[in-house]
Amino acid sequence: MSASDQLRVLFRIWVTREFYAAPADEQAQVFKAIPPAFDRLGERFGVTVLGTLDEDLLQVGTGAREPISYVLADAPDLAAVRTVCEIVRTERVGEFPLWRYLEIDARIGHELFFATH
Repeated sequence: MSASDQLRVLFRIWVTREFYAAPADEQAQVFKAIPPAFDRLGERFGVTVLGTLDEDLLQVGTGAREPISYVLADAPDLAAVRTVCEIVRTERVGEFPLWRYLEIDARIGHELFFATH
């Protein structure tokens, strides 16, 4: 599959108020659950991660107004993008789904024709 056949995707991730309101031990469980939930996206879904950005150095608090983390990726198709978003729905932290603590959406486009190097 050529690069032009790929979808360029920006996954945007929010931290919910429930995360910030959770006790420290529950927050620690969430931190432990996130890396394996989003690990090996290429192997699992054919998604190539191009880069990540976490704004947590300058954004403190609920994060509910704007995303705090981003994953820029190429995906083979819409089904792969949807499956990555579904991680937040299907993965669990103890008795709760991950979406109690994180929200995710995806912006889909294509590679920009300039500023590529």
